Amino acid sequence: MSTFNITTPRLTIRTMSLDDLVNFHHYRCNPEVMKYQGSDVLDLDQAKAFIVSMLDKTFGKPGEWVQYTIANKATGKLIGDCAIKLAKSDPRIATVGMTISDLEQRKGYAKEALLGILKFLFEEKKLHRVEEICDAENMASIRLLESLGFRREGHFIENIFFNGKWGSEFQYAMLRREWELRLRSV
Repeated sequence: MSTFNITTPRLTIRTMSLDDLVNFHHYRCNPEVMKYQGSDVLDLDQAKAFIVSMLDKTFGKPGEWVQYTIANKATGKLIGDCAIKLAKSDPRIATVGMTISDLEQRKGYAKEALLGILKFLFEEKKLHRVEEICDAENMASIRLLESLGFRREGHFIENIFFNGKWGSEFQYAMLRREWELRLRSV
């Protein structure tokens, strides 16, 4: 199994481990954290099974979601997780997603992690496009994506059914040339 490791000033984004279980379960069982995820809360056994299902997955297999731990670099403690999937039809396109623990929100970690992921995907892996789908009511994610220069490309009306109701989503995207332009203008 190959290891995955992206570092930023305060974070390490790495392959999941069973050592992450307690912290992972803490926020993945919280309905407030999960309300925009499009999936249900996880009990401890489900959280463990999820982590186990990720242990032998590696970056780069088109069509496969791989979940990674976002850890505080100083403490090693899991503060969230992120997922990356290369498009099955064209592996130069990736979709990403992220969840930050309720204990660690509003500290700039999501922005720092996403910047690290974008740098990895655009600069190291030379991908053409990165997409993110977010709940149309998730204002924190919308503000984050727009602050980084993602374009809103689509609005899907009541396209997903979870938690007993229909939800709407926005699609955002960024091209590598837009990333490079952003870097030149900072």
